[in-house]
Parts: sequence; structure tokens; C-alpha cells
Amino acid sequence: MKNENNVGYIYIMTNPAFPQYVKIGYAKDPEKRLKELNSSSAVPLKFHIYATYQVDSDLSDKKVHSIIDKLNPELRSIDGNRVREFYVMTAEDAYSILEAIAVINGMENRLKKVVETKEAVAEDQMAKEADDFYHKKKKRGPFSFEVCGIKAGELVYFVDDDKTGYPVCDDLKHILFKGKETSLS
Repeated sequence: MKNENNVGYIYIMTNPAFPQYVKIGYAKDPEKRLKELNSSSAVPLKFHIYATYQVDSDLSDKKVHSIIDKLNPELRSIDGNRVREFYVMTAEDAYSILEAIAVINGMENRLKKVVETKEAVAEDQMAKEADDFYHKKKKRGPFSFEVCGIKAGELVYFVDDDKTGYPVCDDLKHILFKGKETSLS
């Protein structure tokens, strides 16, 4: 992917830390750009090149950005006033856009998918497992004294008042406070 003459590349990059986004940009040398992005300590996982499309003019990615923005401006990530090169779409969807452009121009041979390294596959799997764990984590149900090993009728004490105990009601969710069933919240 080294630059020959005035050739550059529109690239699609992914990052397992941001699975809902792809980065669509331009570089004379995508491998060099990849190293620059991955040298930042602000990114928890490494970027990976998903595909490249060889072009003959600088900053051709701006045309691709324009097409996507016209079709659906909500796909682009905007951070305050900064318009970013990140889009909410799959790498496959981004690839199909470049593929359509390549076919229209009769330049399919310039479009290349990059074979994922074992490291990239492992990072993707790790990020997916972490995401699944986070989203599938069971939410706690409503509070119950039973979970704490406290039975109905037993007394609970407030931290600031260890002299007065309040009995736990039969439903195990309330206490009897001044003659009224009351929740702790």
C-alpha cells in the first residue's frame, strides 16, 4: 500500500472499542496512518484497516463523505463543532459504498479488503464479549431484606441511630417506622 506517484487511498478502518462506527478517511500511506492512530493512548484498542480503495487525487474521501451525508446526515459523528470521519454503519456497508463507486468507475481492481490478523480477530472477540457482558448483566430486582439475610420481624438500625430498631415487615421490602410501613428509599 505504499504511495506510487500521486496515488492515495480511501480507507475504511474499524476499532473494536467502537463497534458501531467505521472511520472513512484518506491517506497517501494507510499503514502509516494506522500507526499514527494507534500511537494515541486515548484509544483503548487498536484500529484495523478493513479495506482500501486506490484513488488518483488527494482527499477523495471528502466526496465519499459528501455522498453519505446527503443520503443520511445522521450517520456522521459530530463532536461539538468538529465534523468527524466516523460513521455509524458496519464495515460491510461502508465497503459496499466504495464497491459501488469502484464498479461505476470500472476500477474494481483498486478496491481491496484487508485480511484480518489473528490479533485483530482476538481484539474483536474480546471487545464483543465485554460488550455482551455489559449489556446482558442482569439488573437487580427490587430491594428485599431477604437478600441480606434479614427475616420478617427482625430489627434493622439506622447508622446514625443504633439504639432504635425498626422491624422488617412481612413483605421483606419495608420496615415499620412510627407505625407505618415505609420503604428505605
